[in-house]
Amino acid sequence: MQATLSPSSSASMTPRDRQLLAHTPYAQASVPEQYQRHIVDYSRKEQPGTILVDTDARYLYYVLPDGKAIRYGVAVGEEAMAFSGVARVGRMAEWPDWIPTAEIQARLGPYPARVPGGPANPLGARALYLYAGNKDTLYRIHGTNQPEYIGQAISSGCIRMRNEDVIDLYDRVKAGSMVVVLPPAAAAATGSRWRG
Repeated sequence: MQATLSPSSSASMTPRDRQLLAHTPYAQASVPEQYQRHIVDYSRKEQPGTILVDTDARYLYYVLPDGKAIRYGVAVGEEAMAFSGVARVGRMAEWPDWIPTAEIQARLGPYPARVPGGPANPLGARALYLYAGNKDTLYRIHGTNQPEYIGQAISSGCIRMRNEDVIDLYDRVKAGSMVVVLPPAAAAATGSRWRG
């Protein structure tokens, strides 16, 4: 197993990112090393530029050339609400507004109809909007204002990342990129072996 810790770098951060993240309204969480950004060996067949989410392990992989990937720790959806399957990045946004769905309003609200982008926003610093065909799935890969939950199945279905990590991923991804989200227990069921 080859995994190299890839220290967070502020190189991808804009002046606005630095300003908004300097005074977050939430406590800085200590994320365990296993969920920090690593460069790892990657033995699956996805093409470079693909995002793969291993729901069970709570990792998101950004596939690189030459059998490598960047592995990020994530929070995933609670089992009954988790997205799985193949999608594409249909839209990308920096510091997006959050518009809670009627289902989220009913289950977790009340929330305002629109929460402006910023460090208190649940979508965090960046959002990748997942589309199936030309239809928005309503699932996202996004930052978070609750970094303490990285490594857990806690969200309403979206894939949450530390803001520093989602900024790094956002700078690598292109609109139209493929996203593969494995359902729970898929890695074991298919006999896939992770080397990282």
